[in-house]
Amino acid sequence: MRFHLIDRIESWTPREHITARKVTSVDEDYWQHTGGGPAMPFGLALEALCQSATWLIMLSTDHTLRAALLAVGDATASRAVRPGEVLRMEARIESMTDEAAILDGTVTVDGETVLDASGILCALIDAERLDDPANTARMARQLQGGGPVG
Repeated sequence: MRFHLIDRIESWTPREHITARKVTSVDEDYWQHTGGGPAMPFGLALEALCQSATWLIMLSTDHTLRAALLAVGDATASRAVRPGEVLRMEARIESMTDEAAILDGTVTVDGETVLDASGILCALIDAERLDDPANTARMARQLQGGGPVG
């Protein structure tokens, strides 16, 4: 089963940055029940940012490389994400070789930072080892406005 936390890629510049979004819904399975109501687990907001970074790597390499998370240098959550909020993930490549990339990024809701991460270290691996290239290309088109994500 695939777990997608990106609904749309809003913009990207090869080997530089990406902006993507996720519209949350109360019907999703991941909400933690807290004293203030349901909240998205911190790790899933970070996962959404890392998935955005992976799409930046894949789009920048014409789907030949995929990012595999190795470590996160620092990540700070500023507040909880609630059902119905729209996450906007912005990831930036700080450095990239054929074998690895380091990225920084933020997750915001209505312009307010809810998560900030730096030093996201990823190994870059052959994308065909993990995904069918045709499915990856289809999903990339959908995420960039070519239809619903399936």
